[in-house]
Amino acid sequence: MKKIELLSPAKNLEVGIAAINHGADAVYIGGPSFGAREKVGNSIEDIEKLCNHAAIFDAKVYVTLNTLLFDNELEQARKIAWDCYNAGVDALIVQDMALLMMDMPPIALHASTQCNNTTAEKVKFLEDVGFKQVVLARELSINEIKEIRSKTTVPLEFFVHGALCVSYSGQCYLSHVIGHRSANRGACAQPCRLKWNLEDENGNVLIANRHLLSLRDMNNSKNLEELIDAGITSFKIEGRLKDADYVKNTTAYYRRAIDKIIERRSDLQRASRGVSSPSFVPNLEKSFSRGFTDYFIHGRQKNIDAPFTPKSMGEHIGEIKKIDGKRLTVRLKDGITLHNGDGLCFLDENNELQGFNVNGVENDTILSSAPLSFRAPQARGTSLYRNFDIVWQKSVDASTGNRKLPINLEFSETSDGFKLAAENVNISLPCQKDLAKNSEKALETIRTKLSQWGDTKFVVENIDIQLDTIYFIPASVLGEMKRQLVVELENMLIERHRASRPEETRHGTSLQTDYPATDLSYLANVTNSSSRKFYENHGVTHIDDGLEKTMPEGEIVVMTTKHCIRYANGMCAKETGKPASPLYISNDRGRFRLDFDCKNCCMKVVSI
Repeated sequence: MKKIELLSPAKNLEVGIAAINHGADAVYIGGPSFGAREKVGNSIEDIEKLCNHAAIFDAKVYVTLNTLLFDNELEQARKIAWDCYNAGVDALIVQDMALLMMDMPPIALHASTQCNNTTAEKVKFLEDVGFKQVVLARELSINEIKEIRSKTTVPLEFFVHGALCVSYSGQCYLSHVIGHRSANRGACAQPCRLKWNLEDENGNVLIANRHLLSLRDMNNSKNLEELIDAGITSFKIEGRLKDADYVKNTTAYYRRAIDKIIERRSDLQRASRGVSSPSFVPNLEKSFSRGFTDYFIHGRQKNIDAPFTPKSMGEHIGEIKKIDGKRLTVRLKDGITLHNGDGLCFLDENNELQGFNVNGVENDTILSSAPLSFRAPQARGTSLYRNFDIVWQKSVDASTGNRKLPINLEFSETSDGFKLAAENVNISLPCQKDLAKNSEKALETIRTKLSQWGDTKFVVENIDIQLDTIYFIPASVLGEMKRQLVVELENMLIERHRASRPEETRHGTSLQTDYPATDLSYLANVTNSSSRKFYENHGVTHIDDGLEKTMPEGEIVVMTTKHCIRYANGMCAKETGKPASPLYISNDRGRFRLDFDCKNCCMKVVSI
C-alpha cells in the first residue's frame, strides 16, 4: 500500500506540536542554524521534545538544513546534522550538495525544492546519489509530475498550500542584488511583494505602483487525488513563519481531505497513527491568504497574481451597497454572520486595500471602527471580505487537536496484585485483594475507571477483563496503574519509532553517476569547495561560483519565473501577435529588465 504523508510547517516547538495534534503525519522545522529562515531557529532540546511527541503517533520530524553553505560553515552544519540525528530527527531537508561529501550521520536526506527539481533527469540523479525524498518545483504540471514519476522511484513531495515564491525556488537573487539579503541563505527580504512600475523600453509607464511580482497563495485541496495518481506521496503545507492558528487550520483541513480519499481507496494508507478531533470547523478562507490559485497544475491560467495587495483578503462575504462615513450598508452572502471585533476589508476605487473592525451590526448596516473614504457612486457592488472572524478565531486558539492513539487493554490478576497491559507493555502493581461485596457493581467500576484516560494521548477501544474472582479495587490503584502504563507506552513508542529509522549511506564520493550537465553557471549555487568537488566527482567540468560567493560582472538573471507579466496584463505575444519586446520594472530599489522566453513560456528578471 502507498503511504500518503501530510507534511506541515513548524516555526517552533509549540507550532510543531499543534501540527501533529491536528493531524500532520510529519512536520518540518528549522534547526539552530542554516534553516532557510534566518529569523526562525530552534534549539536541539526543543527539536528533541518535538521528535518525542511526534514519535508516539509514528509521525516524523524533518529539520531544514537547506541554506547554501560557505567553507567555514561546513563543520558547524555537520555538527548540527549529528545533533539532529541524536535528537530523533527522521530526515534533513538540504540544498547544498556539500553535505553528501561529509562525515554525516546515517540519516535520510531530502532534496529541497531549492535544488530546482524540475526534470526527471535531475530527480533521477538525486535519487541515484542517495536522496530519500525529493521536493518538486511548485511550477510543475500534472503531466510533468507524471513524467518524473515514470522515470524515478524516489518518494516525491509537492507543495499543496501556502505562499508562493514567484521565482523558481533556489533561482531567485533579487533580494541579494538589491540589499545583500540572500534567499538561498535564509534572509530573503521579499522584494517580490513590493510595488513596482511597469515600463516600456523608452521609459513610458504602462502600469504604476502595482505588486507586479506578487502571487496569490497556493491551494491544491481540490487536486489531491489527481496528484496522488500522478505520483505524489507527500503533501507539503508552506508556512514556517506562520503562527499556530494558521497551522492548526490548514493541517486539519488537509487531514480531512486526504482521509476522505484514503477511506475509499484500498491502495492508500496514512503515514502515521492517531485520530485528531479539532474543536473548530477547518476553513482555508479564514486563514491568511492573498486569494488562491492552483498555479500550473493544469497549465497556464489567468489570475495567479495578487497585484493590488500582498496582505490577506480573507473570505468573500458579500458586497457593499453604500458607504457613509463609519456606516456601511451591505448585502451579505447567505449563512454569513458578523460579530463585533471581526476584521473586514475591501479594495477602494484606486484598488487600494482598506480595512476596519466591526463595531456594531444591525440588519444590513455595519458600524466601522473608523471613517472610510470611498466615493459613494463607486462603492456600490464592491466586494467585501472578512480577514478576521473573531468567534471562529477563538475556537481555533482553544483547540488542542485532541489527537488520540487507540489501544486495547487487558486487565488481569497476578499472585500479589493486578496487571494492566496494552501494546505489549505490562504494568504490575502489588495490591491487597479484597473480595467485592457486589461483584456486578465492582466489575462495572473497574471497566469505567479503565475507560477514562483524560488528556493522555490514548483512547481505549476495548477492555478485556480477565478475572476469575471479582475484587474491590480502589480507584487510586487503577489510576496509578494507568499513569505508569502511559509513561511506559510513550517510552516504548518513542524507542520503537527511533529504531525504525533506516541506517542511510552517502553516495557523494562513491557512486559514479553523471550529473545531467557538464557546465554549471552561478545558477547551480556552488558556494564551497566540497560542493564543487561533489559536482566534479559526477562529471561536471566547468563550475562557476554561486552568486553569494562571487558576484559576476555584467548583466545577471536575478529571477526565472513562470509568472509572465505580459500574460497577466493582456500583453501576451502569443495572444496579441505582437513581438514580446523587453519590458522593465522599477521602484526606489532599482530598475530591472524583463526578458520573455515565449517558447518555454517563462520570464526572466535581469539586473542591468
